Amino acid sequence: MSKLPQITLLFWIMKICATTLGETAGDLFSMTLNIGYAVSSIFLVSIFIVTLLAQLVSKKYHPLLYWTVILSTSTAGTTMSDFMDRTLGLGYAMGSLLLLSLLMITLGIWYQTEKSLSVTDIKTPRAEIFYWIAILFSNTLGTALGDFLADDSGLGFLGGALLISGVLGVIILAKYFTKVFPIILFWLAFVLTRPFGATFGDLLTKMPEKGGLGFGTIGSSLVLFTILAVLVFYTIRKQSEPKKVLVLD
Repeated sequence: MSKLPQITLLFWIMKICATTLGETAGDLFSMTLNIGYAVSSIFLVSIFIVTLLAQLVSKKYHPLLYWTVILSTSTAGTTMSDFMDRTLGLGYAMGSLLLLSLLMITLGIWYQTEKSLSVTDIKTPRAEIFYWIAILFSNTLGTALGDFLADDSGLGFLGGALLISGVLGVIILAKYFTKVFPIILFWLAFVLTRPFGATFGDLLTKMPEKGGLGFGTIGSSLVLFTILAVLVFYTIRKQSEPKKVLVLD
């Protein structure tokens, strides 16, 4: 039985919601609560490890557990990226290149050992570990890339979100009108939905004088958490509905 969700429109909506919440929640820990990037990263990575262990020992797909792990990778990715780019002084561009390299190395080792990069049919615990490591790196990369587009590129939060939306539109067209391998398009979309969520999260939380809407990290996190919780509950309800079987006399 598959432990992973089907890749549908609902999946991508929930992914964007979870990554945007990860951005606002990560900033809530590191900046609003003034815990700092290093301590926040240690705390949030610990939560990721605990939730990942629960996911690894489960025998089937549990929507609540799966999206909790996704959220923990997104939240930890926010503070890890900020720690690398700001505290260690790597900068957004160098941080993005480093994380992109780590993601490509992970995918390469994954393919060499498992002969597959499937994101819907993972058959071994080792492949599942590779899957979650790749997701952690891609979410962390997305944060650095989103910050680069919003700050260093001069596009701002809204401009960065619009640019990424355009690229995601190209990926959607490529899925339906080209023969590009679907797994390549999946990881491109997975990485890019993260900076989309990051820039959108910054747009919600930052003050108007900085180009944001001024909702703050607490208010934005509560709204996004409510939306994600409703979608997870809907997924659980759909999963529990009895399958209709067509009987032919």
